[in-house]
Amino acid sequence: MANRITELFNIKYPIIQAGMIWNSGWRLASASSNSGILGLIGAGSMYPEVLREHIQKCKKATDKPFGINVPMLYPNIQEVMDIIIQEGVKIVFTSAGNPKTWTSWLKEHGVTVVHVVSSVKFALKAQEAGVDAIVAEGFEAGGHNGRDETTTLALIPMVKEKIQIPLIAAGGIANGKAMLATMILGADGVQVGSRFVASEESSAHQAFKQTVVDAKEGDTQLTLKELAPVRLIKNKFYDDVQELYKTAPTPEQLKTLLGRARAKKGMFEGDLEEGELEIGQISGLIHDIKPVSKIVNDIINEFEDAKRMVSSL
Repeated sequence: MANRITELFNIKYPIIQAGMIWNSGWRLASASSNSGILGLIGAGSMYPEVLREHIQKCKKATDKPFGINVPMLYPNIQEVMDIIIQEGVKIVFTSAGNPKTWTSWLKEHGVTVVHVVSSVKFALKAQEAGVDAIVAEGFEAGGHNGRDETTTLALIPMVKEKIQIPLIAAGGIANGKAMLATMILGADGVQVGSRFVASEESSAHQAFKQTVVDAKEGDTQLTLKELAPVRLIKNKFYDDVQELYKTAPTPEQLKTLLGRARAKKGMFEGDLEEGELEIGQISGLIHDIKPVSKIVNDIINEFEDAKRMVSSL
Protein backbone atom coordinates (compact mmCIF):
# COMPACT_ATOMS: atom_id res chain seq x y z
CA MET A 1 0.00 0.00 0.00
CA ALA A 2 2.76 2.40 -0.99
CA ASN A 3 2.05 6.14 -0.96
CA ARG A 4 3.53 9.38 0.39
CA ILE A 5 3.03 8.37 4.03
CA THR A 6 4.45 4.86 3.77
CA GLU A 7 7.46 6.27 1.93
CA LEU A 8 7.95 9.12 4.40
CA PHE A 9 8.08 6.80 7.41
CA ASN A 10 9.25 3.58 5.70
CA ILE A 11 6.22 1.61 6.90
CA LYS A 12 3.95 -0.97 5.26
CA TYR A 13 0.56 0.66 5.85
CA PRO A 14 -0.30 4.41 5.97
CA ILE A 15 -1.52 4.22 9.55
CA ILE A 16 -0.11 6.00 12.61
CA GLN A 17 -0.85 4.85 16.14
CA ALA A 18 -1.42 8.09 18.03
CA GLY A 19 0.94 9.06 20.83
CA MET A 20 -1.61 9.44 23.63
CA ILE A 21 -0.73 10.36 27.20
CA TRP A 22 -0.93 7.48 29.71
CA ASN A 23 -1.82 5.05 26.91
CA SER A 24 1.13 5.00 24.52
CA GLY A 25 4.17 3.48 26.14
CA TRP A 26 6.89 1.41 24.50
CA ARG A 27 4.77 -1.77 24.42
CA LEU A 28 2.05 -0.15 22.32
CA ALA A 29 4.50 1.69 20.08
CA SER A 30 6.67 -1.35 19.38
CA ALA A 31 3.66 -3.63 18.79
CA SER A 32 2.26 -1.06 16.34
CA SER A 33 5.53 -0.73 14.45
CA ASN A 34 5.93 -4.51 14.34
CA SER A 35 2.45 -4.69 12.77
CA GLY A 36 3.50 -2.56 9.81
CA ILE A 37 2.27 0.85 10.93
CA LEU A 38 4.04 3.72 12.70
CA GLY A 39 4.03 3.43 16.47
CA LEU A 40 4.34 6.56 18.61
CA ILE A 41 5.41 6.88 22.23
CA GLY A 42 3.38 9.57 24.02
CA ALA A 43 5.94 11.79 25.75
CA GLY A 44 3.32 14.05 27.32
CA SER A 45 2.86 11.83 30.36
CA MET A 46 6.55 11.04 30.91
CA TYR A 47 9.35 12.71 32.81
CA PRO A 48 12.41 13.03 30.56
CA GLU A 49 14.27 10.04 31.99
CA VAL A 50 11.13 7.91 31.83
CA LEU A 51 10.87 8.82 28.16
CA ARG A 52 14.49 7.74 27.66
CA GLU A 53 13.69 4.37 29.24
CA HIS A 54 10.68 3.88 26.96
CA ILE A 55 12.71 4.78 23.88
CA GLN A 56 15.44 2.30 24.80
CA LYS A 57 12.92 -0.48 25.48
CA CYS A 58 11.12 0.27 22.23
CA LYS A 59 14.38 0.00 20.27
CA LYS A 60 14.95 -3.43 21.77
CA ALA A 61 11.38 -4.56 21.00
CA THR A 62 11.28 -3.53 17.34
CA ASP A 63 13.67 -2.93 14.47
CA LYS A 64 10.99 -0.96 12.62
CA PRO A 65 10.59 2.85 12.59
CA PHE A 66 8.80 4.46 15.53
CA GLY A 67 8.39 8.03 16.71
CA ILE A 68 7.62 10.28 19.65
CA ASN A 69 4.60 12.54 20.13
CA VAL A 70 5.62 15.70 21.99
CA PRO A 71 2.92 18.10 23.25
CA MET A 72 4.82 21.38 23.38
CA LEU A 73 2.78 22.83 26.24
CA TYR A 74 4.47 20.47 28.72
CA PRO A 75 7.52 21.44 30.81
CA ASN A 76 11.07 20.10 30.32
CA ILE A 77 10.65 20.44 26.56
CA GLN A 78 14.34 21.12 25.87
CA GLU A 79 15.37 18.09 27.89
CA VAL A 80 12.79 15.95 26.07
CA MET A 81 14.06 17.07 22.68
CA ASP A 82 17.68 16.48 23.69
CA ILE A 83 16.87 12.92 24.74
CA ILE A 84 15.10 12.26 21.44
CA ILE A 85 18.24 13.31 19.55
CA GLN A 86 20.60 11.48 21.90
CA GLU A 87 18.62 8.25 21.49
CA GLY A 88 18.57 8.55 17.70
CA VAL A 89 14.79 8.78 17.21
CA LYS A 90 14.15 10.01 13.68
CA ILE A 91 10.41 10.81 13.76
CA VAL A 92 8.71 13.41 15.98
CA PHE A 93 5.06 14.47 16.02
CA THR A 94 4.61 17.85 17.70
CA SER A 95 1.32 19.22 18.98
CA ALA A 96 -0.20 21.90 21.24
CA GLY A 97 2.18 24.67 20.30
CA ASN A 98 3.83 26.72 17.57
CA PRO A 99 5.53 24.45 14.99
CA LYS A 100 8.14 27.14 14.29
CA THR A 101 9.57 26.64 17.76
CA TRP A 102 11.17 23.23 17.14
CA THR A 103 10.77 22.21 13.50
CA SER A 104 14.00 23.72 12.13
CA TRP A 105 16.04 22.47 15.09
CA LEU A 106 14.70 18.94 14.74
CA LYS A 107 15.21 18.87 10.99
CA GLU A 108 18.81 20.05 11.44
CA HIS A 109 19.28 16.88 13.49
CA GLY A 110 17.87 14.69 10.74
CA VAL A 111 14.41 14.24 12.25
CA THR A 112 11.21 13.92 10.21
CA VAL A 113 8.71 16.34 11.76
CA VAL A 114 4.91 16.12 11.71
CA HIS A 115 2.63 18.67 13.38
CA VAL A 116 -0.93 18.10 14.63
CA VAL A 117 -3.51 20.80 13.77
CA SER A 118 -7.26 21.29 14.02
CA SER A 119 -7.79 24.02 11.42
CA VAL A 120 -6.77 25.17 7.95
CA LYS A 121 -5.09 28.24 9.46
CA PHE A 122 -2.73 26.19 11.60
CA ALA A 123 -2.13 23.68 8.80
CA LEU A 124 -0.80 26.53 6.67
CA LYS A 125 1.37 27.77 9.55
CA ALA A 126 2.80 24.28 10.02
CA GLN A 127 3.55 23.94 6.32
CA GLU A 128 5.24 27.36 6.39
CA ALA A 129 7.31 26.21 9.37
CA GLY A 130 8.75 23.41 7.23
CA VAL A 131 7.14 20.28 8.68
CA ASP A 132 7.22 17.13 6.55
CA ALA A 133 3.54 16.25 7.04
CA ILE A 134 0.44 17.38 8.89
CA VAL A 135 -2.07 15.55 11.05
CA ALA A 136 -5.46 17.27 10.70
CA GLU A 137 -7.56 16.21 13.67
CA GLY A 138 -11.32 16.63 13.70
CA PHE A 139 -13.64 17.54 16.57
CA GLU A 140 -14.54 13.87 17.09
CA ALA A 141 -11.11 13.07 18.50
CA GLY A 142 -10.41 12.23 22.12
CA GLY A 143 -8.10 14.13 24.42
CA HIS A 144 -7.18 17.75 23.78
CA ASN A 145 -8.93 19.16 20.78
CA GLY A 146 -9.39 22.29 18.68
CA ARG A 147 -11.67 25.12 19.71
CA ASP A 148 -13.30 25.50 16.31
CA GLU A 149 -15.20 22.19 16.54
CA THR A 150 -14.60 21.37 12.87
CA THR A 151 -15.41 17.73 12.19
CA THR A 152 -13.07 15.40 10.32
CA LEU A 153 -15.46 15.12 7.37
CA ALA A 154 -15.26 18.88 6.83
CA LEU A 155 -11.66 19.46 7.95
CA ILE A 156 -9.79 17.00 5.71
CA PRO A 157 -10.93 18.32 2.30
CA MET A 158 -10.50 21.94 3.44
CA VAL A 159 -6.93 21.31 4.58
CA LYS A 160 -6.18 19.24 1.47
CA GLU A 161 -7.26 22.14 -0.71
CA LYS A 162 -4.66 24.45 0.85
CA ILE A 163 -1.50 22.39 1.45
CA GLN A 164 1.01 20.52 -0.68
CA ILE A 165 2.70 18.30 1.91
CA PRO A 166 1.36 14.87 2.98
CA LEU A 167 -1.84 14.93 5.01
CA ILE A 168 -2.81 12.49 7.78
CA ALA A 169 -6.44 12.39 8.93
CA ALA A 170 -7.35 11.93 12.59
CA GLY A 171 -10.52 12.02 14.67
CA GLY A 172 -13.24 9.38 14.54
CA ILE A 173 -11.15 6.78 12.71
CA ALA A 174 -11.14 3.27 14.17
CA ASN A 175 -11.78 0.94 11.25
CA GLY A 176 -11.02 0.38 7.58
CA LYS A 177 -14.15 2.06 6.27
CA ALA A 178 -13.29 5.31 8.03
CA MET A 179 -9.72 5.02 6.77
CA LEU A 180 -10.94 4.71 3.17
CA ALA A 181 -13.44 7.53 3.61
CA THR A 182 -10.82 10.01 4.82
CA MET A 183 -8.39 8.98 2.08
CA ILE A 184 -11.11 9.55 -0.51
CA LEU A 185 -11.50 13.02 1.01
CA GLY A 186 -7.81 13.69 0.39
CA ALA A 187 -5.80 12.22 3.24
CA ASP A 188 -2.64 10.24 2.47
CA GLY A 189 -2.96 8.23 5.68
CA VAL A 190 -4.70 8.11 9.03
CA GLN A 191 -3.85 8.47 12.69
CA VAL A 192 -5.78 6.16 15.00
CA GLY A 193 -6.02 6.81 18.73
CA SER A 194 -9.06 5.52 20.62
CA ARG A 195 -9.06 2.08 18.99
CA PHE A 196 -5.51 1.49 20.28
CA VAL A 197 -6.44 2.55 23.81
CA ALA A 198 -8.54 -0.62 23.92
CA SER A 199 -5.62 -2.86 22.96
CA GLU A 200 -3.80 -5.41 25.05
CA GLU A 201 -0.52 -3.49 24.72
CA SER A 202 -1.90 -0.09 25.72
CA SER A 203 -0.51 1.18 29.04
CA ALA A 204 -3.99 2.36 30.08
CA HIS A 205 -5.54 0.83 33.20
CA GLN A 206 -7.72 -2.20 32.50
CA ALA A 207 -10.71 -0.46 34.09
CA PHE A 208 -10.35 2.47 31.70
CA LYS A 209 -10.03 0.12 28.71
CA GLN A 210 -13.26 -1.60 29.75
CA THR A 211 -14.98 1.77 30.16
CA VAL A 212 -14.02 2.61 26.57
CA VAL A 213 -15.47 -0.72 25.39
CA ASP A 214 -18.68 -0.05 27.33
CA ALA A 215 -19.07 3.53 26.03
CA LYS A 216 -22.06 4.36 23.84
CA GLU A 217 -22.86 7.18 21.44
CA GLY A 218 -23.20 10.41 23.42
CA ASP A 219 -21.07 9.26 26.38
CA THR A 220 -18.28 11.74 25.59
CA GLN A 221 -18.27 15.53 25.61
CA LEU A 222 -15.79 18.31 24.87
CA THR A 223 -15.28 20.55 27.90
CA LEU A 224 -12.85 22.90 29.68
CA LYS A 225 -12.50 25.07 26.56
CA GLU A 226 -11.32 27.99 28.72
CA LEU A 227 -8.20 25.98 29.61
CA ALA A 228 -7.42 23.43 26.90
CA PRO A 229 -10.46 21.79 25.24
CA VAL A 230 -10.61 18.10 26.09
CA ARG A 231 -13.06 15.33 25.16
CA LEU A 232 -13.98 13.20 28.15
CA ILE A 233 -16.18 10.26 29.04
CA LYS A 234 -18.93 11.55 31.31
CA ASN A 235 -18.29 10.54 34.92
CA LYS A 236 -18.37 12.16 38.38
CA PHE A 237 -15.47 14.48 37.54
CA TYR A 238 -17.18 15.56 34.33
CA ASP A 239 -20.42 16.18 36.28
CA ASP A 240 -18.48 18.26 38.82
CA VAL A 241 -17.13 20.39 35.96
CA GLN A 242 -20.64 20.96 34.62
CA GLU A 243 -21.92 21.95 38.07
CA LEU A 244 -19.10 24.46 38.40
CA TYR A 245 -19.99 25.93 35.00
CA LYS A 246 -23.41 26.88 36.39
CA THR A 247 -21.62 29.45 38.60
CA ALA A 248 -19.83 31.12 35.64
CA PRO A 249 -16.40 30.12 36.99
CA THR A 250 -13.13 31.87 36.27
CA PRO A 251 -10.31 29.93 34.59
CA GLU A 252 -8.58 29.87 37.98
CA GLN A 253 -11.58 28.14 39.56
CA LEU A 254 -11.60 25.57 36.75
CA LYS A 255 -7.87 24.97 37.27
CA THR A 256 -8.48 24.44 40.99
CA LEU A 257 -11.13 21.80 40.27
CA LEU A 258 -8.92 20.13 37.68
CA GLY A 259 -6.00 19.99 40.08
CA ARG A 260 -2.94 17.94 39.23
CA ALA A 261 -2.55 14.49 37.64
CA ARG A 262 -6.27 14.15 36.93
CA ALA A 263 -5.62 12.36 33.62
CA LYS A 264 -3.13 9.99 35.24
CA LYS A 265 -5.66 9.21 37.96
CA GLY A 266 -8.29 8.25 35.41
CA MET A 267 -6.54 6.60 32.48
CA PHE A 268 -3.44 5.13 34.14
CA GLU A 269 -4.61 4.43 37.69
CA GLY A 270 -8.19 3.50 36.83
CA ASP A 271 -10.12 5.95 39.03
CA LEU A 272 -13.32 6.03 36.99
CA GLU A 273 -15.06 8.55 39.27
CA GLU A 274 -12.51 11.29 39.98
CA GLY A 275 -10.21 10.74 37.00
CA GLU A 276 -10.11 12.45 33.62
CA LEU A 277 -11.16 9.83 31.03
CA GLU A 278 -10.04 11.06 27.60
CA ILE A 279 -11.42 9.23 24.58
CA GLY A 280 -12.97 9.97 21.18
CA GLN A 281 -16.57 9.80 20.02
CA ILE A 282 -15.69 6.66 18.06
CA SER A 283 -15.53 4.76 21.36
CA GLY A 284 -19.17 3.87 20.67
CA LEU A 285 -17.90 1.57 17.89
CA ILE A 286 -15.19 -0.10 19.99
CA HIS A 287 -16.53 -3.33 21.47
CA ASP A 288 -13.51 -5.35 22.54
CA ILE A 289 -9.90 -5.31 23.73
CA LYS A 290 -7.58 -6.97 21.23
CA PRO A 291 -3.87 -7.29 20.43
CA VAL A 292 -2.50 -4.51 18.25
CA SER A 293 -1.65 -6.96 15.48
CA LYS A 294 -5.31 -8.05 15.30
CA ILE A 295 -6.54 -4.44 15.28
CA VAL A 296 -4.23 -3.54 12.39
CA ASN A 297 -5.16 -6.68 10.47
CA ASP A 298 -8.88 -5.93 10.91
CA ILE A 299 -8.45 -2.32 9.72
CA ILE A 300 -6.55 -3.36 6.61
CA ASN A 301 -8.96 -6.17 5.73
CA GLU A 302 -11.96 -3.88 6.13
CA PHE A 303 -10.19 -1.18 4.10
CA GLU A 304 -9.70 -3.60 1.21
CA ASP A 305 -13.28 -4.87 1.48
CA ALA A 306 -14.58 -1.29 1.47
CA LYS A 307 -12.55 -0.47 -1.64
CA ARG A 308 -14.13 -3.40 -3.46
CA MET A 309 -17.57 -2.35 -2.29
CA VAL A 310 -17.05 1.21 -3.53
CA SER A 311 -15.78 -0.10 -6.86
CA SER A 312 -19.02 -2.05 -7.31
CA LEU A 313 -21.28 0.97 -6.82
